Order: sequence, then C-alpha cells, then structure tokens
Amino acid sequence: MTAAAEEIVDLYSRHADVWAITRGDVLRGSEAMHLERFMDGLPSGGTVLDLGCGSGRPIASTLISRGFHATGVDASPGLIDLCRTAFPNHRWICADMRGLDLGRRFDGVLAWYSSFHLTAQAQTEMPEVYARHLEPGGTLMFVGGPRRGTAMGEWMGRPLHHASLDPQEYRAGLAAAGFVSVEERVLDPDRDEGARVWTARRKASD
Repeated sequence: MTAAAEEIVDLYSRHADVWAITRGDVLRGSEAMHLERFMDGLPSGGTVLDLGCGSGRPIASTLISRGFHATGVDASPGLIDLCRTAFPNHRWICADMRGLDLGRRFDGVLAWYSSFHLTAQAQTEMPEVYARHLEPGGTLMFVGGPRRGTAMGEWMGRPLHHASLDPQEYRAGLAAAGFVSVEERVLDPDRDEGARVWTARRKASD
C-alpha cells in the first residue's frame, strides 16, 4: 500500500493533461456547497493555500473568481505548469505537501481531494503542516474518510491509493496542533459514498 501511495505523484505527473480534462472546469455534486462554507470563513480578498491544487480547476479557479489570492502546491510538475499558464498572476509551487514549510501564513488552507492520497501515517503529520501555514483564526478544510483504512481505486490502469484516519484521530491531531471548532460532515449527503469534509479553525492566538 505504501508503494501505491508513493506512485501517486508519478501517476498524476505522467497524465497531467488527461487529469485536467477529466476533472474539468465545473464543481461537482456538493463541492460548491462545501467550498462556499470555506470561503464564508475567509476575509474578503484573503489568501488561500491550496494543497494538492492539481490543474487549478475548478477549485482554485473558483477561489480566484471570487477575489481570493491563491498559492497552489502540487507535487506534479505537469499540473503546476498548467496552473502557471492558466493563472499567471497567482503563485504555483511544485512541492510535496508532507513536511511543507513555505515560511508564510494564509487566511485559509484547503486540501481538497488531495491529502487523502497520503498514507495514514503521513496524514497524522499533516495537522502541523496545516497549522504552520494558517494565520491565527484561519480556516482549514480537507477531505478524509469515515474510518481508518485504505481504499484502492484505479486510474489510467494503475492503482490509485486513498487512506483515512479514524475520526477521533483527526480530531486529536487537529486539537494538538491548535485547531478549534472542528467539524466533520458527509461530503455528499445524497449519496454518502464515505468521504468526509473536515473543517477547523486555528485558534486565535499562539
């Protein structure tokens, strides 16, 4: 399973153009609802760090269209190139989100359909990464699963790794990193395919 998780970057790198076309430009299902909740927690014209930004569409593009300033991070050079071409006035960084330290803070941090590609062990370390990049009082949103475990999908004929922690592990990790107002919601209430959307706020002072 660890090997499949490590292959994720190469998989998306080799098929960046295909992924961009497959993902498309339109928010799907309940994505718009959750993204609205995220944006409602940000100051007007605020800054957002999009971890696992992909091609920049449709998540970062929606944020940009609403007047937010985006910084996107993705480990796929091909996907970052697409972001730089489409949105040259925003910042796009090719880097691994694990252990990331950009040396600055943002009003919001978003990891939409991205951090759940990491192993469960790697996910236990992500709250510190999130906190490191959030202003006091800043908003975090990411997608996880309903319970600890690994779920294997397939894309382009290759294994596609997903993993999750138990809800209490997410809550404990976020609390230890200084997050409050932690909330878990079903990603798509109409279908409940298992994914959960986690929202939290970094405490107002260090």
